[in-house]
Amino acid sequence: MTLHINEQEVRQLLTMPMAIAAVEEVSRRQAEGTVMVHPRRRFELAHHGFFHYMAALDSANGFVGMKQYTYMKGKLCFLVPLYSAETGELLALIEADYMGQLRTGAASGVATKYLARKLAKVAAIIGTGGQARTQLEAIHNVRMLESVFVYGRDVERRNRFSDEMSDRLSINVYPADSAEAAVRTAEIICTATTSSHPVVLGKDLPKGVHLNAIGANHAHKQELDEAAVEKANVIVVDSLAQSRQEAGDLIIPFDKKPDRWARVRELADLVAGKAPGRANDAQITLFKSNGIASWDLAVAEKVYTLAKEKGVGRELPLYAGS
Repeated sequence: MTLHINEQEVRQLLTMPMAIAAVEEVSRRQAEGTVMVHPRRRFELAHHGFFHYMAALDSANGFVGMKQYTYMKGKLCFLVPLYSAETGELLALIEADYMGQLRTGAASGVATKYLARKLAKVAAIIGTGGQARTQLEAIHNVRMLESVFVYGRDVERRNRFSDEMSDRLSINVYPADSAEAAVRTAEIICTATTSSHPVVLGKDLPKGVHLNAIGANHAHKQELDEAAVEKANVIVVDSLAQSRQEAGDLIIPFDKKPDRWARVRELADLVAGKAPGRANDAQITLFKSNGIASWDLAVAEKVYTLAKEKGVGRELPLYAGS
């Protein structure tokens, strides 16, 4: 039988610390070669919509799965089908909106753990949506933040974000009047916007800052200007293959300096100790995240295992007659 696990049940089962641990471990196994990833592909649909799909294989744990989702008229619908790599059985269908937000935040948490200064206590968040919330939660899990400055274009939303996240995380979260003001004293910066144009500029970056850029995942979109990327001493991505297809933050500036791709490293190699991270506190480090299927597979495995243990979800009679 196939287990259906809905959004509410995912929220009950999966926590940010679990997601961070799962993404870190799957990254290590990806570097070892026991996890394989296929980059995201897209079909363009009517009304400027898209269908996306991406897949991963975890041969060590015996799971294979994919994330598939549509974007139509501003609405996203996410689903992760999880299969047994041993029997081919469809083990679960997992609704994956919140799970995707958690795994994206968790990946930035892992990158921050390995790249940010050890004693970093001040962060800036550019963006006020669901992804911005899980970004901040993940960063706070790996660095004990004391102050956070948040900027979004909508004054009411950034004030509400500040109040909500202050209460949730028991830290000081302050609304800022501009992105420049938000990042001025930051030691960690996260961009989690839908902007097609840069929201963080190189001229505003403090010395020694770590950046997580997670919002732009099309070749023509940028959250960072070219000067910000130029200042980065260390650049890490989730997947070089996928970044070459859709990381506009790198594709656009690297068009003038294509040799810079040779110095970009993958998060999996950083976690496994195969790639160098920060060398000193003065360096600027950048994690450009597009989102890869191994992260979805890692958290889906965790959700499925917990659901089976706790009796959560409902069985669907798929293939019952076969």
